[in-house]
Amino acid sequence: MPKQKTKSSVSKRFKKRKSGKIQRGHAKTSHLFANKSTKNKRHARKRTDMSSADAKRYKDIL
Repeated sequence: MPKQKTKSSVSKRFKKRKSGKIQRGHAKTSHLFANKSTKNKRHARKRTDMSSADAKRYKDIL
């Protein structure tokens, strides 16, 4: 049976850590920054781990 192709849109949005967890970026970081607090924008810059329920869906695609 042939290998499954990696979904290119998913590979651009998510990264896999050495531990096997999947990292994702935060939402609401594209525009309208005047309405958002500095703390909110600063924390949104960093990546965070995806929840285990969502990670199950993306594991085989990634």
